[in-house]
Amino acid sequence: MRKVVITFGLIAGLIVSVMMFITMPMALEGNLDGSELIGYTTMVIALSSIFFAVKVYRDKHQGGQIKFGKAFLIGLYVSLVASFLYAVSWELFLKVSGMSLVDFIDSFSQAKAETMRTNGASPAEISDMLAKAKQDMQWYFNPLFRFLFTMLGEMLPVGILVSLISALILKKRSKSLSA
Repeated sequence: MRKVVITFGLIAGLIVSVMMFITMPMALEGNLDGSELIGYTTMVIALSSIFFAVKVYRDKHQGGQIKFGKAFLIGLYVSLVASFLYAVSWELFLKVSGMSLVDFIDSFSQAKAETMRTNGASPAEISDMLAKAKQDMQWYFNPLFRFLFTMLGEMLPVGILVSLISALILKKRSKSLSA
């Protein structure tokens, strides 16, 4: 199981990491429109490797049978490997890009405020969001917390969802010979 998990986790992690290095320069130039959609779409595409990991494990190592729990665990482990690589890549990107965390959070907050304004949010709602973003920025400067948030708060929830779906689709139990 370990080889399957590591192989497919690395595949997923590499896909999101490469896409991060391709798309983040656009975000740094202030083009945040659709960046969340691109990011989460990339995560879903990359984490589709969970489906293939479970299928390979079921078909090659379990004789074509796998219970939901085992299938879900494989997906979860693949998600953890991919999420770890994603978080490492984010930290690496921060180092090599020279990006200021203050500038990034400010740009992201301003883009979110503009979206809220376009969608009819009140000035008070926008002000509250900006104040919360400024408050959240303080913890984001702690590298350990930033790493854990990036790993557990961004990619892992998507991985859990894909793991559940894959486990439901691919679970197979042995069929009894008696009718």
